[in-house]
Formats: sequence, C-alpha cells, structure tokens
Amino acid sequence: MDTGTHVLMGVALGSLASLDPVIAHDPLLSHAVLIGALAGSQVPDIDTILKLRNNAKYIRNHRGVTHSIPAVVLWPLLIVGVMIAVYPDTDWLRVWLWTFAAVAFHVFVDIFNAYGTQALRPFTKKWIALGVVHTFDPIIFALHLLGIGGLFLGLHPGYMFFAIYVLVAAYYALRFRQQANIKRLVRASLDGVTEIITVPTWRPREWHLAISTDNEFYVARAKRGHLFILDRFQKRPLPDHPVMNAAKRDENVAAFLSFSPVYRWEMNEYDDYYEVRFTDLRYRSKGYYPFVAVVQLDRNLRIVSSYTGWIFSEGRLRKKLELAPN
Repeated sequence: MDTGTHVLMGVALGSLASLDPVIAHDPLLSHAVLIGALAGSQVPDIDTILKLRNNAKYIRNHRGVTHSIPAVVLWPLLIVGVMIAVYPDTDWLRVWLWTFAAVAFHVFVDIFNAYGTQALRPFTKKWIALGVVHTFDPIIFALHLLGIGGLFLGLHPGYMFFAIYVLVAAYYALRFRQQANIKRLVRASLDGVTEIITVPTWRPREWHLAISTDNEFYVARAKRGHLFILDRFQKRPLPDHPVMNAAKRDENVAAFLSFSPVYRWEMNEYDDYYEVRFTDLRYRSKGYYPFVAVVQLDRNLRIVSSYTGWIFSEGRLRKKLELAPN
C-alpha cells in the first residue's frame, strides 16, 4: 500500500488495541502502543532510502529483506528497544505485541497489490503479488478516514475500527471475486492461456491485464465485465547471443529481470553501438509502457550507458541514458 494508507493503518491498530481493557485504562500504555503501531506500520518501507543510491538497488531490494520473515520478527524488537528510553515503565509485552502486529500487517497487506513482496524470504525469493487492490485504493483509504473521523466524534476507537475492518475484509472478498470473474472471462476469450497477471487500477471496475499464452503475450484491459485487447506480442526466449549475454550482466538489466515476471525484449544494432531494451508488460499507461530497462554497449560489448525505472516518454529516456555513468 501507499505510505498514507500505512499511516492510517497504524492509527487503526493503535485504536483496536483499546479493546484490551488493560491498555484502555492506562493512558501511558495506550500512547506507547499507538507510537509502536505507527512505527511498525512504516518501518518495513525504510528500504525506500535505496532510491538515493540508484534505481537498480531500489528495484532489487524494495519489499525484499525488509519485508521478510526475519525482519517481521526483528523490527518490533528494534522499535521497542528504542522506545524503552522514552517509556521506561510500562507493559512492554503488550507494546511489543501491537508493534509486531503492525509490522506483520504492513507486510501482509502489501502482498495484495501487483507489486507484491518477497514475504517468504529466506525460504524463497519469489515475489508474492496477488493483484487484487491498487497500491493506493481509494475505498480502503476512505474507510480508514471514516474511522479517523469517528475518533473526533468521540466514538469508541476499538469497536469503531473493528467495524471498519469487517468492511475492509468484505471489500477484499469482493475484489477476489471480481478477479476470479475476470480470469474466467480471459480464459473464455483466449486459447491456451498459461498465466494471467491482474493489475488493479484506482478505478474499482477497471483492471489492467498481462496475459501469457503458449506462444504470445497479450496486454488487455477489463472494464465493467468486458475484455479489451490492447497489444499482442510474440513470445521470444532470450537468445544465447554475445550482445544479450553482455547486456544481462548490467546492474540495471539484472535488477529488472529479477523483478519483472512478464516482459518483451528488443535488440538493435546502430552504427557504433548496440542497444537492448526490456519492457515490462504489466504497466501500460496511455499507450506507453513506462517500466523499462535499457542498456547500450559499444562494439567491444562494453556497457556505455544503462537505465532502469519508470519513464513516461522516449525523450526523457534518452536524456536518462545520456546522463547515466559509463
């Protein structure tokens, strides 16, 4: 989920803690639990700082180690360890439990969008992305805002957010049902479908789709129960070619390939250099595919320039490649 929604979820968990009478009748403990829940709801995304290094580091690691099983255990211990200096005399078991719940809940809700997480590390580095809600879902956000509004109206925070989360759970169930209907529609419309990747939009009735068949990729949109095919590409395995093999050793390309499950590639030869481009097919926007990896190599197959990330025009991509270090 987006940062704003994670913040609201931290408030929600801190409010749910008031269902425990020990917490409800101890203002200092209530405050400590709320701070722990807010910190726990944010700390897994600390890896966003990797953007300051480069996009390759960010793509390879965002929602990776920081969202893993060991991290879910360690983050609450670190947060509570820092908080002891501020709240030296309180019920630390309860603070730890609600902080742990906030960290675990952060990782849990992140698996439901198309980006996903590596939540099962260290057992597997596979990305778990269920693709049923958008990274920013306006309905989930609005339900949490409704709960925050109830706090200002003096409603019981625990009961109120319990009711809110019953509605959130029902909404998730509805989204899974919508997704299942879309997958049935795709399989009824296309032959030989092997994989369907659903990418929800912030519009509740509109979904982007990346569909694999035995021999082709389809990029499509599902809207109000109808399927619209937008693009169609032949499946081509990566060739055992010197240019491609050199391109795959580039840091940006390697990061892209470690993350993207469905992509097409192009290899072009120019007067004095080669260019290899990889395009993620999940994220089509206004006829353009903004998530790419591009590498340029000289005639001796030395990497001249490369880039990976989100880019929304060819001109902007060219500028990025010009600025990229040799």
